[in-house]
Amino acid sequence: MSSTRIITLNSSDNDAFKVNEAVALQSQTIKHMIEDGCADDSGIPLPNVTSKTLAMIIEYCKKHAEATSSEEKLSKDEVRQLDDWDTEFVKVDIATLYDLIRTANYLNIKNLLELTCKTLAEMIRGKTTEEIRKILHIQNDFTLEEEQQIKEENKWAFE
Repeated sequence: MSSTRIITLNSSDNDAFKVNEAVALQSQTIKHMIEDGCADDSGIPLPNVTSKTLAMIIEYCKKHAEATSSEEKLSKDEVRQLDDWDTEFVKVDIATLYDLIRTANYLNIKNLLELTCKTLAEMIRGKTTEEIRKILHIQNDFTLEEEQQIKEENKWAFE
């Protein structure tokens, strides 16, 4: 898709980002907004997306729009380079990763959602409950006695 139309995306903190339509169309949500006539001169409002996260999303979408812009299939080397770029892209702190997951879901960017969820899953794979709580900043709601009771009642799950 070699569109030259410029789309303005407005973040929740009132920053406007001008992007090529091919970049904006990486998002199914934005694609539907454009099809429904929501893209006017003032831009498309994205009330659930901060400027910081939107800038990252646009960077991801630009890279993927460029990679898929030609009619030819990507070579194995190009696919590997894009995969390497993706791997570096998601090397972020947990709060940023959460924002990327939430925003990729809201904007319906399937490949980014899969990438970020896979990254989160890899972060917690093989970890204990306590380690996962620490990584994800989850506070334990149970007292030590309640936790022991649950473990006792569900021994089979902890074997």
